[in-house]
Amino acid sequence: MLRSALVLALSISVRAADPHDQSGVALEVDSPDAKLTKIVLLAGGPSSKAMAHEYFAGCALLMDWLKKQPGIWPVMARDWPKNEKVLDGAKCILYFGDGGGKQPFIEPTRWAKLNQLLDGGAGLVLMHQGMDFPKGPDSDKVKGWLGGVFLSDIGCRGHWDMDLKTMGEHPVLRGVKPFAAPGDGWLYNLHFTTKDKGFAPLIVGQVPDKSRSSADAKQHNGRDEVIAWAQQRAGGGRGFGFTGADLHKSWSYESQRKLVVNGILWSAGLEVPKDGAKTEFAEADLNRNLDKKATPAPKAATKKEKQN
Repeated sequence: MLRSALVLALSISVRAADPHDQSGVALEVDSPDAKLTKIVLLAGGPSSKAMAHEYFAGCALLMDWLKKQPGIWPVMARDWPKNEKVLDGAKCILYFGDGGGKQPFIEPTRWAKLNQLLDGGAGLVLMHQGMDFPKGPDSDKVKGWLGGVFLSDIGCRGHWDMDLKTMGEHPVLRGVKPFAAPGDGWLYNLHFTTKDKGFAPLIVGQVPDKSRSSADAKQHNGRDEVIAWAQQRAGGGRGFGFTGADLHKSWSYESQRKLVVNGILWSAGLEVPKDGAKTEFAEADLNRNLDKKATPAPKAATKKEKQN
């Protein structure tokens, strides 16, 4: 019996020490009580390099923080739920994953389900690449739901240090202070619903003018660019977008954590706490539930290096 206990303790210890072990994250566990506010988190598949585009680990962190908010039942799924019934009754859908047409809900039957939920008043939260869509009817729908959409015609992206400033006194900004985000990845110069009374820019910052890769963006040198925003839809429902969170370490920034969790709560139609959502964090949290990613092949030696 003692031996069995030791083996169990050792296996738990090894699992806890493995940053890529995701078995402790409960997926597609539906709410046991219809009175709880259900929020569905869709985590995209493995992407980019280690500690970047950590969609699964990022959603797992968000799920942990949401669990600590009263009256919330977060449900997490990889890409798209195997059991679509967990989507029923959701007050908000979040997608954190690759874009450019790679979103798992673009497939027609899934798109129809998403339309049903959002047109029925559910909120939508898209982060980082998840708001990048091919131009067309689908992107027009996303723009209306979210308040903005990234299209390749005018949109720009890249990595650089940013000093982010808050705008106004929107509920999503409760407890959020200006913060620095060094070296993170950003999308900007999106198509926004700026003429809509329900649109509110939340976080802005300066970008390097050399990053303005589109003709439209080059007309706005020196302009603060919108990095996060909120949308109150006229027909009901809300949206929140944040183009950052490329680097996994960005979750160590308290203001970013509050911003995103506040945005989720608000998009779900809930009241954001006066001082913002509580999001306890320890550095060790960044080394849990990471995706396994291929190690880049070493670069071939140059002729000069071979000679040396």
